Amino acid sequence: MVRRATTKTSTTSTKASTSSVKASSTSSVKASSTSSASSKTSSATVISVSSSTPASSVSSASSSTSLVADAACTNGPNSRQCWSGGYSIKTDFDLKHPTTGNTVTYNLEITNTTCNFDGNGDMQCYLINNQFPGPTITANWGDQIVVNVKNSLQNNGTGIHWHGIRQLNSMGSDGVGGLTECPIPPGASRTYSFQATQFGTSWYHSHHSSQYGMGITGQIVINGPASSNYDIDLGPLPINDLYYGLANNVNEVTLHNLQQNLPPPDGSNILVNGKGKSANGGSYSQMTLTPGKKHRLRLINTSVDNAIRVKLDGHNFTVMSADFIPIKPITGQNWLLLAVGQRYDVVFTASQGSGNYFFRAEVATDCFSGNTGKGRALFTYSGTTAAEPTDSNEAAPTNGCTELNTVPYWTQAVDQSQYASQVQTLNTGVAPGLTTNGQNFALWNLDTRAMMVNWDKPTAEYVFEGNTSYPDPYAVLEIPTEGTWTYWLIQMGQQNPPLPHPIHLHGHDFFVLGSGAGVFDASTAVLNFANPPRRDTSILPGLGWLLISFPANNPGIWLMHCHIAWHISEGLGVQFIEAKNSIVMPDKTAFNSQCDAWRSYSKNMLYPQIDSGL
Repeated sequence: MVRRATTKTSTTSTKASTSSVKASSTSSVKASSTSSASSKTSSATVISVSSSTPASSVSSASSSTSLVADAACTNGPNSRQCWSGGYSIKTDFDLKHPTTGNTVTYNLEITNTTCNFDGNGDMQCYLINNQFPGPTITANWGDQIVVNVKNSLQNNGTGIHWHGIRQLNSMGSDGVGGLTECPIPPGASRTYSFQATQFGTSWYHSHHSSQYGMGITGQIVINGPASSNYDIDLGPLPINDLYYGLANNVNEVTLHNLQQNLPPPDGSNILVNGKGKSANGGSYSQMTLTPGKKHRLRLINTSVDNAIRVKLDGHNFTVMSADFIPIKPITGQNWLLLAVGQRYDVVFTASQGSGNYFFRAEVATDCFSGNTGKGRALFTYSGTTAAEPTDSNEAAPTNGCTELNTVPYWTQAVDQSQYASQVQTLNTGVAPGLTTNGQNFALWNLDTRAMMVNWDKPTAEYVFEGNTSYPDPYAVLEIPTEGTWTYWLIQMGQQNPPLPHPIHLHGHDFFVLGSGAGVFDASTAVLNFANPPRRDTSILPGLGWLLISFPANNPGIWLMHCHIAWHISEGLGVQFIEAKNSIVMPDKTAFNSQCDAWRSYSKNMLYPQIDSGL
């Protein structure tokens, strides 16, 4: 059973606008990777620290999945379903995962600087290790990942969230200021540590207001089995919207536009792998193809607002995973829609033999996304001189912002017996929110309230104290019993802007039982309990409903929110406190030390919290 938490009214004074970012034009950045505090190298490459710990199975959750481990086989171009130690593509990682005994360590430093992403000129940005996108964190399934993050920003706190990572027994590394930690103050560092219990493709980003739109993003690759064979892994290809007006400032404009029922400003361009062209210059990212070979490409939408459709001219995709979930391969895909936060791993054959081909990234207008730019990357066959082909300017199709209907590789039924008695409705829409200087601001609500946390006192501190009097704006929903199935109907009010929302859940993936237009009607809705799509980010249709389910098998404090940065900034989120008495809490000394340092800084910080904080 799920219950809403006992709450008290927050007395925290906040402002409903966003201050501009103060940044320096130059920064000294050191990128290093270490195996000990005294050992440094000049790049952010990983150091793998081996131990004698044998691979083992870790059991976590009850599920109806039937698992049969493969006999020993070796992962290769013609056997990507294999892994090692009896683990394979058949292994549902919610039930068990390997433990390799290896640790991979990265050092990340976040700095103020200026960037010229697409030739349009310098603009303020925040970078990780002086690069955009940030370094790709690479590990093998079952490795321990350790990331040391230093905040060298001049006047902002920060933190890093590891999108889609389950954080089994490591909730304190989820990286959400106001929930699992206090922000990292300028000049301070912290270490995130978590096991790669899943495999596939994801990304990491700041969860400090709309900060990641300023450049604080990077990719995650966890090597493991796959449901399609391939010869060459091209690696991750992040795609993001770019705002010349700076994401932090656009966040403020968006809030004020909401008061007048106006859309947010359009994006200025679309970058592919951190690069793009404008009328004033720029360059495209390039990739090389080997004729006749099957190539794996890891697509990630790291935007703050725009849903994006992508295509590789002259080639069709076979989709083999959605977010972290391996799926039954879907062949013959031309254009693919990615909502903010979503990922698809695809395979395609370099069947053209030679030539140059555009990879296209176009704003999805049917998702009410706006952008005046077009994203491109250049894919060149080996032996061919790289040159831009003639651009057909082919228009992307529209389908009402409907995501790909996927079938998980693992057949798993959702317990339907508890659904009718346990389903909870979370209504969302625009409603009066906070009042500042006598002016009431409309905000995005979820579960009848706009979420707002206090960076000075994160939810984890309440749990440490045994204090259940959470402020009402914390939007806490308690899931008291571990092992139960939970069901959440997210319903948009019919008098709201008709915007689709990419709903993302921390600490879990979830099963998409159904979605549709208008008001949910249990008597007519077609729901899938037998083997529903499973992912960690799914589209709530505009003015429609989304019904999801997940088992309470990961005790922790988990945020669920719209991944459009402006919308979670305006409150569209809730947090689950799951099986509170079973949570593996972070080290209390380290937690308190970071919060003490943050509170000391926040007393006089230049840019105080002015939105949800998320």
